[in-house]
Amino acid sequence: MKKPASAGTALLQGTLDVLILKVLALEPLHGLAISRRIAQVTGNTFQVKPGSLFPALHRMEQAGWLSSSWGESENTRRAKFYQLTKAGIRQLKQETDQWARISVAMASALEMF
Repeated sequence: MKKPASAGTALLQGTLDVLILKVLALEPLHGLAISRRIAQVTGNTFQVKPGSLFPALHRMEQAGWLSSSWGESENTRRAKFYQLTKAGIRQLKQETDQWARISVAMASALEMF
């Protein structure tokens, strides 16, 4: 059985950003919920550890792609919830377009061999 990739070793540059942006496009989530959702939507291929997730969230918030506010998680604990800003929505569109081009190019290259 194939072992899931960890965010620190196997995620390509930019993959984590687009996954975070994509899962937050549906609703605001706190860090642990973001990690769970990424694992869910990727069939557990990507399991993002806190050491990768929280620096990425902080960097993306500094870039203006996310905003955050404190709230209560599903287990009634205080948690920081993240949501996309208008700049984040634009960034998601750009990164989605770029990944579409990359995947077509990779599929084409892999068919050659």
